[in-house]
Amino acid sequence: MTTVSRTFDVHPEPAVVVDYLKDFSNAEEWDPGTESCTRNDSGPVQVGSTWHNTSKIAGVSTELTYTLEQLTADTIVLVGRNDTATSTDTITVVPNPDGSGSRVTYEAVIELKGAAKIADPIMKIVFEKIGGDTEDDMTNVLNRLA
Repeated sequence: MTTVSRTFDVHPEPAVVVDYLKDFSNAEEWDPGTESCTRNDSGPVQVGSTWHNTSKIAGVSTELTYTLEQLTADTIVLVGRNDTATSTDTITVVPNPDGSGSRVTYEAVIELKGAAKIADPIMKIVFEKIGGDTEDDMTNVLNRLA
């Protein structure tokens, strides 16, 4: 199992950040590995909403179905699943302690299954790099919302 976490500050208020990030189709704008992310259902984004995500990581394409499993005023939990992995992305958004904008904590927990578990040590290195890139991209995208 690989866990990658980043905490960073952005200009928009928490409600704006949560409203944007709860729609996982926006991952195309802030997740460097995401090639496409399409909502499977319609209507308001809510717990139970799902997305088909195609990503390329270290040159390998993978497809996962993500489900919004938790949504509160300050927490978003999205879980992506396929036959070889489960990715649990927890995003917490709170007011920035200095009184302006938001503090975002993004944690991804990737659990490889079966034979793919052999790649865990290598994937930790790969996902640490992706974590830094995701932080940069997400910060830029969210700051444009302010």
